[in-house]
Amino acid sequence: MPTALKLEFAPLAATPKGVLIVLCEEGLKYGSAARKAVAASGDLLARAAAAESFKGKSGSALEIVAPSGLDLARLIVLGVGKARELKEQDFVKLGGAAMSKIPSSATAATIIAEPASGIKAEQAADLALGVRLRAYAFDRYKTKRKEDEERAKEVKVTIAVASVPPVEKAFAARDAVADGVALARDLINEPPNVLYPEEFARRAASLKKLGLQVEVLDVAAMKKLGMNALLGVGQGSAHESRLVVLRWNGGKKSSEPVAFIGKGVCFDTGGISIKPASGMEDMKGDMAGAACVVGLLQALAARKARVNAVGAIGIVENMPDGKAQRPGDIVTTMSGQTIEIINTDAEGRLVLADVLHYVNTRFKPKFMIDLATLTGAIIVALGHEHAGLFANDDKLADRLLKAGLATGERLWRMPLGADYDKKIDSKFADMKNTGGRDGGSITAAQLLQRFVDKTPWAHIDIAGTAMSSPQTDINKSWGSGFGVRLLDRLVADHYEK
Repeated sequence: MPTALKLEFAPLAATPKGVLIVLCEEGLKYGSAARKAVAASGDLLARAAAAESFKGKSGSALEIVAPSGLDLARLIVLGVGKARELKEQDFVKLGGAAMSKIPSSATAATIIAEPASGIKAEQAADLALGVRLRAYAFDRYKTKRKEDEERAKEVKVTIAVASVPPVEKAFAARDAVADGVALARDLINEPPNVLYPEEFARRAASLKKLGLQVEVLDVAAMKKLGMNALLGVGQGSAHESRLVVLRWNGGKKSSEPVAFIGKGVCFDTGGISIKPASGMEDMKGDMAGAACVVGLLQALAARKARVNAVGAIGIVENMPDGKAQRPGDIVTTMSGQTIEIINTDAEGRLVLADVLHYVNTRFKPKFMIDLATLTGAIIVALGHEHAGLFANDDKLADRLLKAGLATGERLWRMPLGADYDKKIDSKFADMKNTGGRDGGSITAAQLLQRFVDKTPWAHIDIAGTAMSSPQTDINKSWGSGFGVRLLDRLVADHYEK
């Protein structure tokens, strides 16, 4: 099991234990609390900094094991550059960097959150968020470790701040969001023999304890609704498909909800259009969009967001079987529109088509945002640094882009247009489910757009950012939980006023 984190805040005067982490600005400038904490070591810091050519530049670090004159196992100095120029995400990354320096064998660590030019309560809370995000690990299925590896069962990390109450208040909402990210990461990292559609639905339903209203629709209920596109994807699996609807009612009763839809393909073989064997194990993460929606709704409920929100996830498993969907099949969606199946591996858009129409017609939301590990084409276009954003509404797109910059979960807007629709025209149905290699992520979005009517809508293709995700200061997990912080920020900034 990974080391458990116990995080707390304390006054700057608190006595540090175990590992001490202090912040240093350019020019070897320390806050008064840091200077006081290391005073007994004499000129140790100055000598160590000179030996290592450490000047406090952003991203640099200085480590001293068993510092003389101090009752500490380790002293770590993190360079922050010019603290007054640091942005919100810089403090989150700083917290992650601090957590990364604490040895796995440590049981206690103190971070003195006081650069020379001072720090605000919100910034200290951001630092604490970074600590929480970096502390996440998923190794619950490992039963053996190296004989020489020492790992503490729990590490107590104390963040020393000028005034505890305002930091604790600022951190409460961030802590709830961190829990949502951790839930999303857990879901994405789980193996597919553990997390299949029925189990995913059960875990989502467990969030009733937070005050969420949860409905789980089985195959019979979806057949009655006419969700033949979604059901077609899962018909070859031994595990039955599910549709889960989560509702958080934190706003006025008369207020339209905001809606989030997630693709939940618990495992994607490609179906009859089967994928190559190499790398197929990664397709356990093809439900990362649904994981984000569940994590987001947990976060909104836990922090008691003043908004009405709907989260809907279509959960299926795409398997080859005698009952599986075939290339050439034509399905009638809940909306009445028909889709010719050209490639059974273009399945996520079929799931989303029915869920988008269902949410739009039932809840009449202010907007709909869907998240999906939809196309490999978006990775070719944007790599793993940005998720692709498609939208029919400039205002919603702009708000999402700004939320991405604020949280570090960055988006890049991609085009939509009638010319791309021609690529998914079918000879036999209203549309076909793939338009070929050219503009693959765009034509997938064009198909989804046909199921949203005039409702403001955005589609976020997270294939490059949600699984096999970039390793950063705040994420060392294969599944990043991308989108939870982004969408929580969108709601907090614009839909809780």
